Amino acid sequence: MVSPEAALPGRAEPILVNPARHLKLGTDILAPAAHGQFEIFLAAGCYWGVEEIMWDLPGVVTTSVGFMGGFTPNPTYGEVCTGLTGHTETVRVVYSGAEALPLILKTFWECHDPTSLNAQGNDVGTQYRSAIFTTTPEQSRLALDSRAAYDRVLGDAGQSPIVTEIVDAADTTGYFSAEEDHQQYLIKVPNGYRCHAKTGMACPMPGAGPLAGL
Repeated sequence: MVSPEAALPGRAEPILVNPARHLKLGTDILAPAAHGQFEIFLAAGCYWGVEEIMWDLPGVVTTSVGFMGGFTPNPTYGEVCTGLTGHTETVRVVYSGAEALPLILKTFWECHDPTSLNAQGNDVGTQYRSAIFTTTPEQSRLALDSRAAYDRVLGDAGQSPIVTEIVDAADTTGYFSAEEDHQQYLIKVPNGYRCHAKTGMACPMPGAGPLAGL
């Protein structure tokens, strides 16, 4: 992990300004969470495929892709790919109602390999590390509880410990949106790259209901 002193300087201006509305949901991808809505930030490897999975979940209002957990302000995708920003590829998920959260977290755990340190499949580097950035106490509690429960399941199956970071979003430098062409990338490029290096194990999550297609 790059140090703050060695990180790229970035820039003061946001990379994404006046983006198009969400290509699947028709919503504003940069709007703050409204009353009764919540936002959570999920890093599970290449963000193109993760965003595609998240926008189809019940209760999800909007999604976008960007970068979080590092030091460089308003980085470009190319800068993040150097590993010199400290950021990880992240999906912002805005959802309506607390009842949507269990399925969002269950989906997060099952759509990637949270035991893989700084890599997902052939994607290697700190920009692919697994992380959850929370914005409410309930998110933090459920994220920690579900990590512990899934860790036990994986351990019983002989798999490695989970390495996913769970961090209060307020303790980071913030979420920085990626360029327009990365937003809803797999709608623009339907045969584009997807990486979901999964464990193949189900995550126990009361209230989440069944998952399909993972």
